[in-house]
Amino acid sequence: MAGNNHSHFQHPYFVLTGIPGLEQEYYWMAFPLGAIYVIALFGNGVIISTIKSEPSLHIPMYYFLCMLAFADMGLTLCTLPSMLGIFWFNYKFIAFDACLVQMYFIHTFSAIESGVLVAMAIDRVVAIWNPLRYSTILTNRVVCKTGMAILSRAVCVVFPVPFLIKRLPFYRSNILSHSFCLHQDVMRLACASTRVNSLYGLIAVIFTKGSDSLSILLSYVFILQTVMALASREGRWKALNTCVSHICAVLIFYVPLIGVSVIHRFGKHLSPLTHALMANAYLLVPPVLNPIVYTVKTKEIRKKIIQIFVQTKITAEG
Repeated sequence: MAGNNHSHFQHPYFVLTGIPGLEQEYYWMAFPLGAIYVIALFGNGVIISTIKSEPSLHIPMYYFLCMLAFADMGLTLCTLPSMLGIFWFNYKFIAFDACLVQMYFIHTFSAIESGVLVAMAIDRVVAIWNPLRYSTILTNRVVCKTGMAILSRAVCVVFPVPFLIKRLPFYRSNILSHSFCLHQDVMRLACASTRVNSLYGLIAVIFTKGSDSLSILLSYVFILQTVMALASREGRWKALNTCVSHICAVLIFYVPLIGVSVIHRFGKHLSPLTHALMANAYLLVPPVLNPIVYTVKTKEIRKKIIQIFVQTKITAEG
């Protein structure tokens, strides 16, 4: 009877963990953390508004950048409540269902970002391989369909994950390892076999991040072959220079992702601090650095930021 009662038991809430060993510094750490969120939301918001208002940016490359900014804003907003709740108010509790919702959106926006990076790689392939037909191949219709396909894939692939967690019993520990809910972290606390969850999680990762990273790699192999075939050295550098921002975005996304995956798989002996810092980097670094990279490389975005600061200064002085 006791085992039967436990089979459907779930904790009403989970306890989130900030950064282990630094609990006394949470209040002061909240200020730089808040600044990171402001930079992420402001930077991605500026990118979206600039692309929307600037006719010269109404081309596929910047439409995909706009999608990337939306995904980054989504990731930022997913973790914002729980992170600031811990560091500013020392509130570490999250309801079971709220945890599942946060988990779903974190993994969905992460899958969207991965898909958008593939679309941006294909955009660079077309621009370098056949620049004269760029606008006829990547039409607005094609871009819209690509965006819908990326969104649909992410929504459908991640959709079963919360339900697979919901069916599991939780009657021992309810303390998570991070400041937000991730599938592998919640699954670790289950008091039953998680073979189905692990198998589906592996399939989902291979279908999204795995196939996406392979597609990006093959795209750049093709780009390098095309660029090396150009007669002019200046032309080769000019073509490769158009890929710099995208390469940075790929590294910014995949390096922390690979780091988190390796640590979860092989880093059981590492300190909880290492696990926490890598997980935070995985979700906080891309939304902060992507706008900085594209601001440096895009004159129109730089001008927009300068205009905002000038208007803010005039308003403050007035």
